[in-house]
Order: sequence, then C-alpha cells, then structure tokens
Amino acid sequence: MRITCPLCGPRDRREFYYYGSEDYLTRPEGEDWDAIDAHLHLRNNPAGRVRDLWYHDMGCTSWLVVTRDTVTHEVFGAALVADGGVSISAKMKSKGGAA
Repeated sequence: MRITCPLCGPRDRREFYYYGSEDYLTRPEGEDWDAIDAHLHLRNNPAGRVRDLWYHDMGCTSWLVVTRDTVTHEVFGAALVADGGVSISAKMKSKGGAA
C-alpha cells in the first residue's frame, strides 16, 4: 500500500505509523467516564471506506488523515490534520484540556 504524503509525495506505508480512526481527534464532553472509556476502547471495524490517522514517522513527521478502503486497500487521498482545520492541540484547548 502506498500513501501520498502532501509534503513528501508517494511513500510506502511502512514509513507511516497507523494510529486509528480519525475519531481520536475528538473526545466526549465533560467527565462522563463511561463515554470516555467507550470512545477509547470500543471501535467499529467497518468494511469499506474509512478515514484514519497516520503519522509519517520516517518522513516529515506530520499527522495525516488518510481516506482508504479496508477491503481493497485502495488509498483515495491523504491530508494534513492541520490543513483540515483540525488541530489536536486546538481540539484539546476547546474541550478545556491541556495542550
């Protein structure tokens, strides 16, 4: 599988670290520990098109949201998390957490 990094171009997936679903960019409001536990540990395993977080560990060290198909392994695109208007630190600050 090859992922096209917006900064580095096409790269083999072994240069990247798979983090999980893009749902990790948001977290439940408040201190509902059951919701937080479910958010962290209960995941869907969809067949088809998904959006995941990948870290370009062996390259530019950017966080990417990669759109891919879990059945065919086709990659439809990749975008920098920061360019998508979603910054992890900004999300944490808006939720009242530390950045």
